[in-house]
Amino acid sequence: MPELPEVETVRRGLAPFVEGARIAAARLNRPDLRFPFPQDFEKSLTGRQVVGVSRRAKYLLFELDSGINLLSHLGMTGNYRFYEGAIAEPSRYRQPDVAERHDHVVLDLAAPDGAHRTLIYSDPRRFGFMTLFSSPADCPFLKDLGPEPLGNQFSAPQLAARFRGRRAPVKSALLDQRNVAGLGNIYVSEALWRAGISPTMPTGALVDSAGGAKPALEMLVAAIKSVLEEAIAAGGSTLKDFRQSDGAPGYFQHNFDVYDRADAPCRRAGCNGTITRMVQSGRSSFYCPVCQAESG
Repeated sequence: MPELPEVETVRRGLAPFVEGARIAAARLNRPDLRFPFPQDFEKSLTGRQVVGVSRRAKYLLFELDSGINLLSHLGMTGNYRFYEGAIAEPSRYRQPDVAERHDHVVLDLAAPDGAHRTLIYSDPRRFGFMTLFSSPADCPFLKDLGPEPLGNQFSAPQLAARFRGRRAPVKSALLDQRNVAGLGNIYVSEALWRAGISPTMPTGALVDSAGGAKPALEMLVAAIKSVLEEAIAAGGSTLKDFRQSDGAPGYFQHNFDVYDRADAPCRRAGCNGTITRMVQSGRSSFYCPVCQAESG
């Protein structure tokens, strides 16, 4: 499932072509995806101008001039593409193995410069969803989210306040969207390896007796930021279904140090460990038992 870097990559690809455009027509080819579409969904979009395209956690947000916002979650196979060749390589928009029966939402866009484009949301497995909201406080998907990991509010002291006295494994705590928004299995595994922290370490072990962040927690915050920034620069990670908005795959998967590298040698200089896979809360965790410490 796309994580923060993949969703941010899609946002950056869409924004230049969608922001400022008016939705001349909206069409649904089915009544639902993961959830049913809101009542009057097409009517709420038609005729509205897209003021901005942003991201919150793993959600794409389309702000409309009516004050309504469209929230879009890509699920496992959701993707946006333009029917026309809005970029130099139009063949990259429509993959030959993508059947039109999976095109569930179609938006006809009229740009300020007079250009007309058709934005298509396709989702073969239909695990994505869309909804409308006016205030983040009233949107159940947004109201309890923690800070953005690349924002100023995310810091070691902020995490220390959340982690103090807790025994939950740090991997699980970082996947809890109430602690930090947008992190997923891949990038948490990579950040923990960079910081030399075991995914099973109790969160409280990263906090000192005064409630401050230990050096290991400072290193973890820096590792989270760096791995996300590098992944965004690489266009995200393509494992199975993810594609950027222009149809191109991401490339960060070639830089994985631990994720999906079970039984491979650890890449940390001077470490003779072997990457191990274990299951935590139903998800695969990849780590090096030699250089990822169990205590802070």
